[in-house]
Amino acid sequence: MITKTKNTPFFYGYTIIVAGFFIQAAVWGIINSFGIFFDPLIKEFGWSRATISGAASLGFLVNGTASILLGNLNDRFGPRIIMSVCGLFLGLGFFLMRNLNSIWQLSLFYGLIAYVGLGGIDVIPLSTISRWYHKKRGMVSGIIKVGTGVGMFIMPFFINWLLKNYGWRHSFLVLGFVIIISVLFFAQFLVRDPIQKNQFIDNEIKPISERNNKVEVGLTFKEAIRTKQFRTISMVYFVILFCVYTILMHIVQHAIDLGISSGIAAGILSTIGGVSITGRFLMGGASDKIGEKPALLLCLSFLLLALFILQAVTNLWMFYLFATIYGFAHGGFFSLVSPLIAKFFGTKSHGLLFGIVIFSSTIGGAIGPFIAGSIFDITSSYKIVFYILEFLCAFAIILTVSLKPIIKN
Repeated sequence: MITKTKNTPFFYGYTIIVAGFFIQAAVWGIINSFGIFFDPLIKEFGWSRATISGAASLGFLVNGTASILLGNLNDRFGPRIIMSVCGLFLGLGFFLMRNLNSIWQLSLFYGLIAYVGLGGIDVIPLSTISRWYHKKRGMVSGIIKVGTGVGMFIMPFFINWLLKNYGWRHSFLVLGFVIIISVLFFAQFLVRDPIQKNQFIDNEIKPISERNNKVEVGLTFKEAIRTKQFRTISMVYFVILFCVYTILMHIVQHAIDLGISSGIAAGILSTIGGVSITGRFLMGGASDKIGEKPALLLCLSFLLLALFILQAVTNLWMFYLFATIYGFAHGGFFSLVSPLIAKFFGTKSHGLLFGIVIFSSTIGGAIGPFIAGSIFDITSSYKIVFYILEFLCAFAIILTVSLKPIIKN
């Protein structure tokens, strides 16, 4: 049976973008600012940096594991209910942090409960938007990830203000409310694919049969995971998250160690978030024009340059130079991963494949901060840590260069 669907004045894909944007802003803005809590937790409990980093590292592993499950559930049941459950777990974890008194509670409340919910914050909106857009998939993914940059720009200042005025316990309570209200509200606007709104991918107008409305194209899950390209992408993002979360978790404390006040150090983190907005938007759009692989190579090159600068940082202006260059790369990385997976493997099992890439990357995100904290506790310096990050970034560049295409969508 042939049907003809008119394009509507309003394409519902725009709603998916807006909902994804605000979910990213609220959640990642808060999660990526966790390093600001290092100083008050160290002062209150006397915990080492490795100890606090270890709880966050557990969270990254939980996040990655949950991403696989949640990506699969999103493929099967759609995003609305799954994202709502994620919001409940995240909010609950932050509410419980108000009663934190021991390290096992930090691991349970933050590293386990909150991060189960975090597992869906990237995979659900980005996998969903990949089903609504094809021609501008990179750009719209970038726009959603701009939300993370906006959150990273605003939240360090907001959290620092909360800490100064209300203390860290009430700060966690407030942040829990911010997360649960925003995620639950915007989750209600997520719809799995255009078919459910009687629309077409990219809002195109064309006569189709139901079976020819191919939102799902590309390799099956079993076909994709057997490819060298999938293993390579997983390894590249393992390295990227190793570097990214080592930086995010330790950059504020590193600045404080060099004599910079906590408020100004939080501003360095905010600068990363602000500049990442540009990286997310420009590299998402650039991937549609120059391709995902060249765009990823450009971001990795910026990261390597930023790490060389970080190795030599001695004063505030050099921190801001680092934050500017690194922030651009940081934003690009997270805009490119979903389009990269869709480009190589299609959208048939996009959510599950995306979840596995996130899982492999969060292993890096778990190991990196803990190793950095341990090395600092032994050497009282991050110098060796920065050398490790530089080596890994160079390795990721070599891996990315080796990527060869499989399919053309």
